[in-house]
Amino acid sequence: MTHHSQSAIQQETVMTEGQWQFWIDRGGTFTDIVARRPDGSLVVHKLLSENPYRYADAPLQGIRDLMGLAPDEPIPAGEIAALKMGTTVATNALLERKGDRTLLVITEGFQDALRIGYQNRPDIFARHIQLPEMLYEQVIGVPERIDAQGEVLKPLNAAAETQLLEQLQTAYEAGIRACAIALMHGYRYPSHEQQVAELARQVGFTQVSVSHQVSPLIKLVSRGDTTVVDAYLSPILRRYVDRIAAALQAPPVAIGAQGLAPNPPDNTPFKIQNSKFNPGPRLMFMQSNGGLTDASLFQGKDSILSGPAGGIVGAVQTSLRAGFQNMIGFDMGGTSTDVSHYSGESGEYERTFETEVAGCGCGHR
Repeated sequence: MTHHSQSAIQQETVMTEGQWQFWIDRGGTFTDIVARRPDGSLVVHKLLSENPYRYADAPLQGIRDLMGLAPDEPIPAGEIAALKMGTTVATNALLERKGDRTLLVITEGFQDALRIGYQNRPDIFARHIQLPEMLYEQVIGVPERIDAQGEVLKPLNAAAETQLLEQLQTAYEAGIRACAIALMHGYRYPSHEQQVAELARQVGFTQVSVSHQVSPLIKLVSRGDTTVVDAYLSPILRRYVDRIAAALQAPPVAIGAQGLAPNPPDNTPFKIQNSKFNPGPRLMFMQSNGGLTDASLFQGKDSILSGPAGGIVGAVQTSLRAGFQNMIGFDMGGTSTDVSHYSGESGEYERTFETEVAGCGCGHR
């Protein structure tokens, strides 16, 4: 172990001495909490995820229960070192189609690209083909085109911008606040996507997901699907994280490329201030890839398998400690059931870049 690693561990130990730590798995039906008390002892707690007659949010109520606080009593943020959570908030919103109303902006002529998809037919002899329900409510075709070599075949000129601005305004007035932008070859030549994103923010869209930032890889359909998922789920996620952060006295602040901004250009949803003037606990969330990230970096596209991924990592580590190299995991919740398999021969997790959840292509990163 390096001197730097030892120093980091010693520093974290000092910072968490005499403070609570919470590890939370918020499912659709139940919320499970493991906590480390200030004296170092561990305690577990379980409660319903939805119980509106008793509490507004299960993780926060669970923290209050364990700390011996009244339901309306503020949580003493200074007594908590860290909160690390896996959540199915986005997963269930996707399964139940309860995300935000979303607009798709795509290159003209490709408005049906995501609906058509790759024309995969899992049941090749089925007479009645059921296409998955699209997450976006409206679609706008932009009169622009950049080819694979970066040559501008059709510029996004002033006339096109004016027309697009009117269409964006119409969608905004219809109540849509989330906008997904995916243009042909935008992953490599993003200038037109940047123009469209600026117009969307000018109109007032509160969530603008741009494919060259969300999923900068080739393949329009996969990139577009991931961008739509991000736009559809990020507002739900933002509101949830904001509520947790506010209760922990760690108010979220949007941070853009130029610093504080009400609508950051890079669309970073939130940043948790944590300083001597605002001593909130460290707030982290489990991502679909099985790793934890700061709340400021948690996005819709990375949250779909947040809860399931945590269960897989935990099952694998438990199996390895028990001396088993191969593992089949069965994680049954109230809304969904997750089945996983791990083979210890390679000693590594298998990571996929393209997945399908609830009929939606996502995870293309």
